[in-house]
Amino acid sequence: MNPSRRNFIATGLRSGLSLATASALWACVTRRAAPPVNERALPAGGPLEKQLRIFNWSDYIAADTIARFERESGVAVTYDTYESNEEMVAKLVAGGDGYDIVSPTGYLVPVLVQGGMLQPLDHGVLDRWGNLLPLFVNASADPGGRYAMPYQWGTTGIAFRRDLVSRPPSSWAVFADAALRDKLTMLDDGREVLGAMLRWRGHSVNTVDRAELFAARRDALSIKPNLRAYLSATVKGQLISGDISVAQLWSGDTRQAQVENPAIEFTIPAEGSLLFADYLAIPRAAPNRRAAHAFLNYVLRPPVAAEIAEQTGYGPANAAAIGLMRHPVEPPDAALLARLEFQRDLGAATDLWDRLWTEVKAG
Repeated sequence: MNPSRRNFIATGLRSGLSLATASALWACVTRRAAPPVNERALPAGGPLEKQLRIFNWSDYIAADTIARFERESGVAVTYDTYESNEEMVAKLVAGGDGYDIVSPTGYLVPVLVQGGMLQPLDHGVLDRWGNLLPLFVNASADPGGRYAMPYQWGTTGIAFRRDLVSRPPSSWAVFADAALRDKLTMLDDGREVLGAMLRWRGHSVNTVDRAELFAARRDALSIKPNLRAYLSATVKGQLISGDISVAQLWSGDTRQAQVENPAIEFTIPAEGSLLFADYLAIPRAAPNRRAAHAFLNYVLRPPVAAEIAEQTGYGPANAAAIGLMRHPVEPPDAALLARLEFQRDLGAATDLWDRLWTEVKAG
């Protein structure tokens, strides 16, 4: 059954899309007739196409991954990057620009599937699928991996300069420390900031309880005078230079920064935090289905996945790759996993979350 316009757009908004992008995605769905030949689930085996277009996050692949795949497969690859899920979705809504592979974050995969923007994977040619960690294959984003292949994962935590703090932070309470005023940043993301405040007080990052949410807003406003800014993309440089001492940051970005400054460390606060995964998926109208599957199978090779994770700093979703890494990124053990949460749909509470975050930013 097709989704209603209201429910579909609401789902898109809850996943971080703007109203314009979610509405445009719905329009794309309602215009869809019978898919043209290149959109059908044709077998992915057989001679490869000569071209492949990939759209991925910036700094999210090893330096020579593409070149090696081109040499081995004879496929010429065009590799473009983006900085947000919304930028990627906007491209798909506008026609996809002929992309054959995109990399949505897990919470967005169900929206793209519901919108008819992805085509099923042909597991018959993905003969290394068994290398993947069940934690991500069986996640709610796409149970079993019908439409998306787990690629890399990470966590949100506290990055800090051990040479610039009196003691290593172990709690979200560090952002309330007036002694670090103007040396702190948090991510420019309401789900992340309010989520951190919720975990600080022992609540879920997915809560819809009004009292808990209003308390999270109060906490966010109370610590805001200590913050230099809400930052995402430029945090690494400021940590490296020492302009800031402590930042709410993602694990992989922290590891990238550590390459340039070993004094940077990362910790998951005692109260817990977020776990996320990004996936590789094939857009519905991708013109090079066989080459796309060949690339996914290439990335499933343990040495390839290990090299990618080594350079990006994020964890490989490929279990067989971990032991090949010089600096292994192990999946969370049971004790840590108990303190981590995947983001979930907020339902009718989305508007309240958005309003509270707007008030925090304006306050």
